[in-house]
Amino acid sequence: MSAHVLNTKPYKGWGMEGAVARWYAALTKKSLEDFRALARRTAKQILPQSSVLEVAPGPGYCAIELAKLGDYQITGLDISETFVEIARANAAKANVRIDFRRGNASGMPFDNDTFDFLLCRAAFKNFSEPKRALEEIYRVLRPGGQALIIDLRRDAAKESINQAINDMNLSTMNGIITKLTFRFMLLKRAYTKG
Repeated sequence: MSAHVLNTKPYKGWGMEGAVARWYAALTKKSLEDFRALARRTAKQILPQSSVLEVAPGPGYCAIELAKLGDYQITGLDISETFVEIARANAAKANVRIDFRRGNASGMPFDNDTFDFLLCRAAFKNFSEPKRALEEIYRVLRPGGQALIIDLRRDAAKESINQAINDMNLSTMNGIITKLTFRFMLLKRAYTKG
């Protein structure tokens, strides 16, 4: 297991706890088809009985959809206690077994060479120690394992962001809040392609 001692806050910006996490869970639930598509994409890349880690699964939608597709050993690691509770409840409701637990991407509580596949969606830009998180990803993957990190790019066109948010079919107020969040927080944290 990692012996890394964290001296910094593990994420940039506000934490996703309590009411904020519950709002985010309700907001992203409207995009279940996107999570299903990502789960199908992931299932095509892994073998049955693969050990999969989703880093920062939030409410657990993608991990749950993947669990419905096959016999995988799935773990979700999130810094938010609220998200861990929500994800566990969602998995129980979906009648799937996933080990959702609280932890930090920069100091994962797993042995070396534990997972065949690792997924991190829409969260990497928020990690306060991205280099350390990448080292941890490499450490916990088995030799030949794969990682898929999907996140916002800093140079994403305003039109494409607005279209993606519009496609979420949010209420007017949630749409405005989400667009402002992207503009003033998330794009500033995002990385360039380089």
